[in-house]
Amino acid sequence: MKRIGKYLTPLVVVAFAVAGCHSNQNQNQNASQTQPAAADNGDPADANLAPASYTTTGQPSAQNPPAPPADQTSAPSDETENYQEAPPPTDYATDETDEDVAPQPPPTLPDYDQPPCPGDGYIWTPGYWAYAPAGYYWVPGAWVLAPWEGALWTPGYWGFYSGRYHWYPGYWGLHIGFYGGVNYGFGYFGNGYEGGYWRQNQFYYNTAVTHVNETVIHNVYNYHVVNRYNTSRVAYSGGHDGLNYRPTPQQWSARNEPHTAPLPAQRTIMRTSMQNHAQFASVNHGHPQLVADNRPMNDGRRAPEAPPASIRAVAERTAAVENRPAARPANEARPAPEARPTPASRPEARPAPAARPEERATPAARPEARPAPTTRPEARPEARPAPRPEARPEARPAPRPEAKPQARPAPKPEQHPQQKKPEDNHPH
Repeated sequence: MKRIGKYLTPLVVVAFAVAGCHSNQNQNQNASQTQPAAADNGDPADANLAPASYTTTGQPSAQNPPAPPADQTSAPSDETENYQEAPPPTDYATDETDEDVAPQPPPTLPDYDQPPCPGDGYIWTPGYWAYAPAGYYWVPGAWVLAPWEGALWTPGYWGFYSGRYHWYPGYWGLHIGFYGGVNYGFGYFGNGYEGGYWRQNQFYYNTAVTHVNETVIHNVYNYHVVNRYNTSRVAYSGGHDGLNYRPTPQQWSARNEPHTAPLPAQRTIMRTSMQNHAQFASVNHGHPQLVADNRPMNDGRRAPEAPPASIRAVAERTAAVENRPAARPANEARPAPEARPTPASRPEARPAPAARPEERATPAARPEARPAPTTRPEARPEARPAPRPEARPEARPAPRPEAKPQARPAPKPEQHPQQKKPEDNHPH
């Protein structure tokens, strides 16, 4: 029995090991089936960030400071009390009003559930605290139809600057920009957007962080996101107890790209919330009555439109920059640039250019043979005027003077001497 146990023990261990390998393979296959093609190299939502190497022309200013170094990441600053944001930009928003500046910071973000996505092309715009003379009020989150294909929403945020809290409005753009590191949830965890991404003019939704009905929307994938960026519910950047995150080079690049202002539907939600007394923090104490709107906001459109010309130009330049890193090592490793004399051999192999100068000699004879029409105009002026003036004056006046004097006097002198014949008959 001891000998049998020596042989059975390793066999059982091997059997369990083989079974474990098969189970791991099945799990990996099932996991790979839920991942989209773009997720092979990592999170597909990384495409929402602008390339760090993309830069726009223009000198930095107070409203548009230079981007940080490429190796600098968006991390909390050592400063906790004196950190302040840059001046609010005015390139994609109107001038600041009393509703854009507040003396105190906004309340913390409420916790709520996201309504299901109504259809393809809708982007989640998270709720936020807005300000009015009566204080802060909550603007509910909503699903808004993207204004054009490829559009992504960068939420607005409150930032401490020059002793007060300023509102940095959100915008639509090709990439997600900086929104103060605020954790709005549902993919907006403070850096980028993990709720989905655009691919081939279709928006794919990450069901791990967004509420999507897969029976209605089929462009879905499941990518688990571990939020290590910001887990707090603080709704402002800088100042006392505020977030102290710095923009990354990708976020600065996205900020310099062309933007589209908030849509009329988004402004309607804000005005409606301001008119609702129950939405003010002074009444609800940080727990608004309407936290998220279930109605789809589409501005009367059925699908995203084509992007504007300025957006398309930036998209082409951005795509060229994104393709450069992958194309350069491939071209350097391949001897293609040296082995591409095929286009040089084509002009030698083509007999057409060599034969054309010889064939063009035949048309060269044509200009020599074409002087024939030159002789025709010479013959025409000689032939036409010559018969007309010579034939008419010579034929008509010549016979008339010669025929009249010769015909009349000729018979008269000849008839008179012939009448003398009777004189000769008298002698006989």
